[in-house]
Amino acid sequence: MSGEDEKKQAGAAPGGGTPATAPTPGTRRPGGRTARTRAAVRDAVLTGLTEHGYPGLTVEYVAEHSGVHKTTLYRRWGDVEGLVADALDLAGEDTWTAPDTGSFEGDLRALAHEVVTSFADPAAAASGSAFIAAAFQSERAAAALRAYYTERFARCETIVERAVHRGELTGPEPLPGSPEGAAIDAGALVRSVSAPLFFRLFISREPVDTALADQAAAATLAAARAGVFTTERPAAAASGDNSPGAAT
Repeated sequence: MSGEDEKKQAGAAPGGGTPATAPTPGTRRPGGRTARTRAAVRDAVLTGLTEHGYPGLTVEYVAEHSGVHKTTLYRRWGDVEGLVADALDLAGEDTWTAPDTGSFEGDLRALAHEVVTSFADPAAAASGSAFIAAAFQSERAAAALRAYYTERFARCETIVERAVHRGELTGPEPLPGSPEGAAIDAGALVRSVSAPLFFRLFISREPVDTALADQAAAATLAAARAGVFTTERPAAAASGDNSPGAAT
C-alpha cells in the first residue's frame, strides 16, 4: 500500500517508559535539524529491527547507527518501545494517497498490487515483518502499529467514496440484501483487499504475486456487489428523525 517513498520511510509496514519530561512520540511535527535527527533515529531503528529483531534492538545500537547520543535518545524517546512507536508514527506522516484509476475495480486491483510491490523488496519485507513481530512483544509497539494501519486504511476509504459517487456501488436498483437507508462499511471493504495477502505474507509465509493480488481484488469486488459490506444505519439516522428523543 505504499510507493517507493513509503518503503524508504517505513519498510512496508507493516507503547512504554517515556519520562515525564519527554514528548509523547508523534505529538510534534518538527522541521529542520530536529526532523533530520528524528529521521536518522528512525532509519537506525528500522535497520536494528531488521538485523536483530525487537529483542535485540537496544538504545545503544540506535545511538551508534544514528549518530545521536544515547542520552538524547533516552531523554526524547525514553526507551526502545518509544523508539519503535515513533518510527511507526513517522512512517504515517507521508503523503501517500489511495490509487485513483477511474473505476472501483481498477482501484481495488491497484491497491492489491501495491501491497505485493511493497513486499517484493526483501529489505522492505524484512523491516515490515520486524515491526509486526515487535507488536507481539510490546503493547506500545502494538498500539503504534494499530494506529499506523488505522490511518492508512482511512486514506483508502476514498476509493469507496468515489465508487459510491460514480454509482458503482449504489446504482438505481438497490444492491442485493441492501436495506433502505443502508450504508457501506468502507473500512471493512478496503481491509478485505489486503487481508488475504497479509495472511500469506505474515502467517503462512507464502509468496504473493500479481495473480493473487488480482484474486484478492476480485473477491472484494464480488463481495461488495453482493452487499457483504452493506450495513443498516440506525433507524433515527436513516429516517432523518430530528426529534428530541432521536438525538439522545
